[in-house]
Amino acid sequence: MAGPIDVGAADGVLTMRMNRPDKKNAITSAMYAGMAEALDRAASDDAIRCTLILGVPGAFSAGNDIADFLAVATSGQRGSMAVFDFLERIIQAKKPIVAGVDGIAIGIGTTMLLHCDYVVASEASSFKTPFVDLGLLPEAGSSLIGPRLMGHHRAFALLAMGETFSPQQAMEAGFVNRVVTSAELEAAASAAAKAIAAKPPEALAQSRDLIRGDRADVLARMREEAELWKARLTSNEAKQAFLAFMAKGQQKKA
Repeated sequence: MAGPIDVGAADGVLTMRMNRPDKKNAITSAMYAGMAEALDRAASDDAIRCTLILGVPGAFSAGNDIADFLAVATSGQRGSMAVFDFLERIIQAKKPIVAGVDGIAIGIGTTMLLHCDYVVASEASSFKTPFVDLGLLPEAGSSLIGPRLMGHHRAFALLAMGETFSPQQAMEAGFVNRVVTSAELEAAASAAAKAIAAKPPEALAQSRDLIRGDRADVLARMREEAELWKARLTSNEAKQAFLAFMAKGQQKKA
């Protein structure tokens, strides 16, 4: 039986699929832990030369599971969160990462793409980070990478205003490489990952390091955001926003 994170390897590519279609791939703490483990496996296995991240048709990821956020908000216990372990791994990943996005990419479903090396999106994809609407703030180092990549105005629209970006807007903003049909999405993303995996690994690694540059400032910003997040999660603003979100979901089911 498939789990919420499916992992497999072939042709030098480790494929990590978020597989929780009934919740549109809303990511739980257990899923973050599984994704971090998959990135650790990719890092430690010389046979793996590239990681491919996929969702399911119509949903790359709906973002963090709001029920997990609400549990933190109502308990008042900040503690450690598995999401930040995953972010540490993806920011410091030593091997290339490709993502294939079909459907919604919300919150971390969008910001994790800023740490990928190549992103293929379908024509049906959409990108949104409603952090402020939830009483929260940008994460994954996006408050630093976003303005660098797309300029202040686009970054503000995406990360602070929570505007939805189309695949064409995402490509113009610089975090999507190629747009294809939904039917072509997985084959195109897999082909890109296999092409990367087939290249001379040392030359590729050195080239990637030069292109990406030192990630220390990105890691530092992610950790700064994380501390602010932990405080925001227990704020009254965030608690009310989470309750309203959950109530809206219940109304839709009724």
